[in-house]
Amino acid sequence: MRLTHVAHLRLPFGPLLSHELVVSEPGPQLPVSFDQARHVGFGDRTGSWMALAMRLGAPVPRDDLAAAWCAVVQAHGTLRSVFVPGTDGSPTLHEVTVEAGRWTEHEVLPGQSMNDALRDVLDEGCRPYQRPSHRFCVIETADGPSLIMAADHAHVDMWSLLVMARDLLAVLDQIREGRTAELPEVPPFAEHTVELARLTPAPEEIHHRWDEVIEAGGGAMPRFPLPLGDPTPQPERVVIRDVLDLGELAAFSARAADQRVSTLALAVSAMTATTLELAGTPLRTVFPVHSRHEDRWHDSVGWFITNSVLESADEDPRACSAAVKEAIRLGSWPLADLMKPWGGMPEQPGMFAVSWLDLRRLPVRIDTAGLDAQYVGAAIRTHGVMLWFIIDDSGVHLRCRYPDTRESRRNVGAWLDDLVARMRGLATGSASTEG
Repeated sequence: MRLTHVAHLRLPFGPLLSHELVVSEPGPQLPVSFDQARHVGFGDRTGSWMALAMRLGAPVPRDDLAAAWCAVVQAHGTLRSVFVPGTDGSPTLHEVTVEAGRWTEHEVLPGQSMNDALRDVLDEGCRPYQRPSHRFCVIETADGPSLIMAADHAHVDMWSLLVMARDLLAVLDQIREGRTAELPEVPPFAEHTVELARLTPAPEEIHHRWDEVIEAGGGAMPRFPLPLGDPTPQPERVVIRDVLDLGELAAFSARAADQRVSTLALAVSAMTATTLELAGTPLRTVFPVHSRHEDRWHDSVGWFITNSVLESADEDPRACSAAVKEAIRLGSWPLADLMKPWGGMPEQPGMFAVSWLDLRRLPVRIDTAGLDAQYVGAAIRTHGVMLWFIIDDSGVHLRCRYPDTRESRRNVGAWLDDLVARMRGLATGSASTEG
């Protein structure tokens, strides 16, 4: 399942609808996680959402689609919560009750693409302070509907979107078979936020390592190691590539196994070599890690992702394996306390982040055969570089977002070209790594 962009998403032409839920006034207050506060604290804006799109192979009544979506929302507490600006400007989170509403058909203007029409709906409906900040959209065709589930990032991560898709399909099966539409109860994300806040504070050694990490970044999180041009937010450029097919992935994984490291560690080896070759510096990148450390969170929806930093100065795969483990260790402690010396996560223009999601290893899966399921990213302005790797049963895919400047096109483009060539070389045996 690839990660695409709203401008690149393959959409049929047909009526574009969204199901608008009836939401109560904000109720009891809920805890706000460090990452939620940081995200929503940037203010109400467009392009803060993420989505999953899929296509069903036969028509489905609108009432059935609405009932299935409502069941998903009722099952997951974070989808029944909204953010409100606090008196001091900090966001507060509140419970709401949610009921089925109505379908709204959205106008597609003459000459307007379906992609642009969908983006307008999601940009409006999935803003941080919208109530709710998620939307369920449908494009109807004679062959069956295309479904798009989208939410502001404060309430979901990529794992969560997979949970939502699985649950929606399960409820549609129940309805089709004449059974009651219901989903098992799962713990809400707010409960995870409370548990995270109650964890034992990080030891002094972890604080010291974070001090070193931030100092190495000039007082902030890592930046892309090559010039990006104008440091103010620019229109984004998005690159989507199929890096390895299934056979090449098998060969790449076999090579990693021969080195007694993970597939991720071997990919980090390639990234390290590329960075050393082109920039003459070690690989330093923000590295998202998940906090679903207990099985009971596997079926919950929420933002279970926090940021760590991956530092790799040696392309030897075993050294890269150690670097990955160190990054996971640094990201296994609550960041709220660790980031206090800097008043929150310190950022600067040009921040560089690499995300790795191996769908084959997740305990939540859907049968994507015939669904054309795709993760979908929003359109934004940016001054940083974000790289996502998605690994599934068809191979390794990447999507990269960076500012659309002359320097970025040249330098990020060269970095990606070199990286993809190295990874393919490792798969075909035409590249060498020290063992």
